[in-house]
Parts: sequence; structure tokens; C-alpha cells
Amino acid sequence: MYLRHFGLLRPPFSITPDPAFFYDGNTRGDMLEALLYAVTHGEGIVKVTGEVGSGKTMLCRMLESRLPAHVDAIYLVNPSLGPDEVMYAIAAELGIDAAGTRGDQVLRQLNGELIARHAQGRQVVLLVEEAQAMPLATLEAVRLLTNLETARHKLLQIVLFGQPELDASLALPQMRQLGERITHSFFVPALPGGQVADYLAFRLRAAGHGAGYLFSDAAARHIGRVSCGIVRRVNILADKALLAAYADDAATVQARHVRLAARECRFAARPRWHLGHVAAGAALAAVLMLGVLGIAAAWFAWPEAPAPHSQKASYIRSPDLRTIA
Repeated sequence: MYLRHFGLLRPPFSITPDPAFFYDGNTRGDMLEALLYAVTHGEGIVKVTGEVGSGKTMLCRMLESRLPAHVDAIYLVNPSLGPDEVMYAIAAELGIDAAGTRGDQVLRQLNGELIARHAQGRQVVLLVEEAQAMPLATLEAVRLLTNLETARHKLLQIVLFGQPELDASLALPQMRQLGERITHSFFVPALPGGQVADYLAFRLRAAGHGAGYLFSDAAARHIGRVSCGIVRRVNILADKALLAAYADDAATVQARHVRLAARECRFAARPRWHLGHVAAGAALAAVLMLGVLGIAAAWFAWPEAPAPHSQKASYIRSPDLRTIA
């Protein structure tokens, strides 16, 4: 809706990981180069972790697009598979028809296919997304695939992309063998607040915007604060803010447009009371009640004083919740 209004050729803040919008700032470019080196020269498993929406999938797509021509990339699209099922899934990615065969036969077929590709000068890399969702037994089955090797080379390179929960799984004692096979480990950081404006400008240029900044400094700072530097949140906020500015017939995005956008985002909502807070509040109320009862008992035990001629009532006004929200 706002493309023509702002002189854009395509949506600049789509959350689909399009390599044309890869931002190489904040160490992402260096991380991609290190990943390429690790995959083409490494001997073990490579691990990439980051928070939800930090840009791991974009790195995965960029890695695939930058791989040399002799490297075949295959995907494991369903990380929740069991240890036996994952072998059949990888076989299918390699074009092996393993229907009706036993698990040990599938492993032999995998080994034969990888040896054949190695003889042709080809290398195979397995890209696993959402690896934190893999059962521990499946992770161990994937680890066993690194045992497929010649006298000098591993036949299968593995790259695990996952959330920080993956690190927790790998820290378990029973996962020690897998953890020791990880030769390169990367963490995708959030954008610093001072880099959000540069990120926004880059995405706009990639979408066809000309010179000049479309987001004011105050708008970029507000997006950085609300998003906490998570790129998916930045994209969602920026897209909604552009729509708000378009509806306002404004030439640039101002902080007020970002505030309107934030109201439509769940991650920008104020934190709710947790059960611990409720329990603490109940305990405090009980203490106050006991204090009131103690004061009342002391009052009734005290000799009655003569009533005053006049008494002014005082009222405590309840706070206006609208000013607090």
C-alpha cells in the first residue's frame, strides 16, 4: 500500500529471509565468511545459535547461496523426527529411495552415496534449522553420521542452527560426545541501538529507496528500544510504522508512527503480573490485614474518648488506571 508513496520498488521489511536484504553489519558479514570457511575446510560439526528472530535463517540462506559449486547442500526440514526417521529423511534429500529398508541398510546406502559423491569431487553439507527442537536421541543419530569418512576426509559436514536451548541440550552429560565434535560455534547477536538506523537505511536502499533517511532519528531509536535489537521485531515495527506514516500522509516516519505501530505488536506489550507477583501481593495484603486487626483490637480496648463536635471526612482517591497503563 505504501510502496509508491515512499518511492519503493518492493516491501523493504518482509520477514521472509531474502538474501537480497542480507545486512552484513554487526559482525554478520564476518560470521558468514567464517561459516563458509568452516564448512569448506572443517572436519567437525558447526553450531550457530541466537535468539528467536535474530537472523539465523537468513545466515543459513546466505551460506547456501555462497557455497562453492562443488558443495551440495541438503536440508533437514523437520527437526522433531525420531532417530530412525531422520536417517530416512536425509536419504530422501540425497535422492535415495530407502522405502521398505531397515535402518542399518539405510545407513549403508547413505555411506555409499556419500562415497560416490566424494569420488566425483563433491562435498555434502547438511543444514539443520531449529536444532533445539531435536530429540536428544535424534541429535545423537546425527552425530553418528560424522563417523562416515574416508581415510582423510569427512563425508558429511553438519551445520546446526538453533536457539540458545540447543546449548543447554549439548551441555548435558549424555551429549558430551556431540559437544566435543563441534569445532566451530557462532552466536548471532542482536543489533545495538546505534546500528538500527543504519539497518533501516540499508533495507530501504535494497528496496529501491533513493538518497535520504526515511525514518527520523527519534523513530529509529524508538524501534531499537521496543525491538531490543531483534531483527525480526525491527522489520515488523518498521513495516507497521511505514503504514502508519502512509495513512498520516507523512513524508517520513516519525516517533509517533512507531508508537502507533508498537501498539499492534504483542512483543511491545507491557509485562504482565506473574504468579510470583500475585503471591507476593497476597502475602502483603495478609500482613496489612493482620496489622489492621491488631490496631482495631487495641482501639476497642482503649477507654472511649468524648466525641468531638465536628469531624471532617477525608477521602483517598483511587489512582486513575488510564494514567498508569
